[in-house]
Amino acid sequence: MENRRIKNFINELQNSKSTIFSIIFLIFIVFISVFVFLIPINPDATDTANMLQSPSLSHLFGTDELGRDYLTRTIYGGRVSLIVGVLAMIISTSIGVLVGTISGYFGGKTDNILMRFVDIISSIPWLILVTVISIFLKPGLQAIIIVIGLFTWMEIARLVRAETLSIKEREYVLYAISIGQSSKKIIFKHIIPSVFPTIIIASTTSIADAIMTESSLSFLGLGIQQPMSSWGNLLQNAQANLQSAAYMAILPGVLIILTIYSFNKLGNTLRVIVEPKTAGGER
Repeated sequence: MENRRIKNFINELQNSKSTIFSIIFLIFIVFISVFVFLIPINPDATDTANMLQSPSLSHLFGTDELGRDYLTRTIYGGRVSLIVGVLAMIISTSIGVLVGTISGYFGGKTDNILMRFVDIISSIPWLILVTVISIFLKPGLQAIIIVIGLFTWMEIARLVRAETLSIKEREYVLYAISIGQSSKKIIFKHIIPSVFPTIIIASTTSIADAIMTESSLSFLGLGIQQPMSSWGNLLQNAQANLQSAAYMAILPGVLIILTIYSFNKLGNTLRVIVEPKTAGGER
């Protein structure tokens, strides 16, 4: 089985240049985000004598409206966006897996109550929900992680619930129930490991969704606040200078698109490893 998974993964890389590009791009983004502190430029240092300078050798992607080096701010912004994406994913995935497995395993009234709660939360427009939450939480990094993590788990819960409904009818689970294993042990020993492929794929998609949500909220002024930068609030700042400094919107915009695309592509690639039969069928 392991050899087959490795073979399918290698075939995926050989047959898909976009997959190779996505993996290399994500490695590159993560690498520069981790080691950005080595750049000898303060991203918050203002220089009023060099405001809105076009790209040059001294500032490869120009400067912003306060004379700050735009490339450095974009890299720091990428680190913030990735932190939001990963931490929000951990929160949302943990909640979604817990709710989904409990709902699917126990069924009955428990399933009805949890799924109706999921429906209610899902029916509320996220912009209205976030706006209300922002009244009680000070906008910033911690607030945006909490908001995205606590209100983006519903789709994962539905996916895990659907998988759990099928898995709990399998022979090894029925046998575990018949010999008196506790529900907690069955869920963590049998159910969750069996839905792990779904969790992996949903997690990569969740990171992409979290980055997009953070960018949208920051663009609207409800997310990351100045002087901290993220790709979303860099786009927000670029609005006022589109005619004179279009590059301010191009760089973070392209990075958002490529990062979200790469995470989604990575999710499809991971499915080749964890679900070789499915991947083979797609071919």
